[in-house]
Amino acid sequence: MTTQKQLKVTQKRSTVGRIASHKACVAGLGLRRINHSVVVADTPENRGMINKVAYLLEVEEC
Repeated sequence: MTTQKQLKVTQKRSTVGRIASHKACVAGLGLRRINHSVVVADTPENRGMINKVAYLLEVEEC
């Protein structure tokens, strides 16, 4: 039985003034405000969103 890897994603910068697609990626990850953290599955879809807005986030492996 294998368990899927998890990533802890923390929003470190504001989405104010960012383009709509970047705001949507942050919201899609479940982040709501600065210093808010969520744990998401390490999937290609989530990795793509993280890579797109990496300048706003801090990512750790769980």
